[in-house]
Amino acid sequence: MADRIRVGIIGATPERGWAARAHVPALRALPDHVITAVGTTREESAREAARAFGAEHAFTDARRLAEHDEVDLVAVTVKVPAHAALVRAAIEAGKHVYCEWPLALTTDEAESLAELADRAGVRHAVGLQARHAPEIRQARALLAGGRVGRVTSATVYAARGKGAGGRVPAWAAYTLDRRNGAGTLEVAAGHTLDALEYLLGDLTELSARLSVQRPRQIVEETGEEIEATGPDHLLLNGTLASGAVVSAHVHDAKETDGRTRIEIAGTDGDLAVVSGAHGPGGVQLSELRLLTSRDGRWEETPVPDPTPVPGIEARNVARLYAALAADIRTGTRTAPDFHAGVRVHRLLDAVRRSDETGRRLTVQRA
Repeated sequence: MADRIRVGIIGATPERGWAARAHVPALRALPDHVITAVGTTREESAREAARAFGAEHAFTDARRLAEHDEVDLVAVTVKVPAHAALVRAAIEAGKHVYCEWPLALTTDEAESLAELADRAGVRHAVGLQARHAPEIRQARALLAGGRVGRVTSATVYAARGKGAGGRVPAWAAYTLDRRNGAGTLEVAAGHTLDALEYLLGDLTELSARLSVQRPRQIVEETGEEIEATGPDHLLLNGTLASGAVVSAHVHDAKETDGRTRIEIAGTDGDLAVVSGAHGPGGVQLSELRLLTSRDGRWEETPVPDPTPVPGIEARNVARLYAALAADIRTGTRTAPDFHAGVRVHRLLDAVRRSDETGRRLTVQRA
């Protein structure tokens, strides 16, 4: 591998998309990385992406991108149904992989990718980037150090504005179809519940209810009315391995003040991670603040930023890339890997089963 980690981005559409908004600025801010290749489905857009993002190589064939000698790490940033095939191609080429969350369309697919990556001996990461927000990491350290005593409960509220007013942008329309695995449950709840478990440990049992409150949406650019089959609300109560109890409400289509608040109560005090002025994107895409209690009142705890990166969407992505680079070079395991992704997939499976059966369930993780 070269001195700099050479990255090939699959899904690097130049005029729109998550790669352009987050991955490209994140990688440009990191001195240990360089974008050497980009891939899209059309030759014209691939060439334009290469020009726009400063990549030497452009591809319409993802396997050829992964097999190229000047690519060390493949980033998969396309829609969820295509993740498994593209990740598999990168692993079979012997390349390290960063796949956006959700890792796959199903838990079975995610498990097979984790097993394949382990057998190939490549490093792998999944885009659960909220773990790398400085406020989340500082909160985790404070909790581990006994800042609130024994944790007794966590209360979670996470709301986004997507779908407010009954309208969605065209790029978001596919997320309303539950068959695509990229809706409120998978994305908003997946990121939020992963951050919660990163802070406090595993949910071991839960009861959950899913609901579709906005069954029809209008596509802003075209005026087309489409059906929303994926849930836009999750209500959950559960128990952590520690015995602490959890309540959570995650939803989309919030008309005002989309925000996230993870509030943790303990025997010796309280702690909260809350989104600031730019909080409607969820815990992984928000400016966060860390609050702790003193003498019965909240006070903000300053948190230094070890990886300052311009742009709210790119910051935690850059931190995850930096962690993955350290893992590649030193053999550590600090970035959330495919096994972390499998754990979240299994948690969401338990949510779906609880909703379908109306029962409180044990969360199976092994």
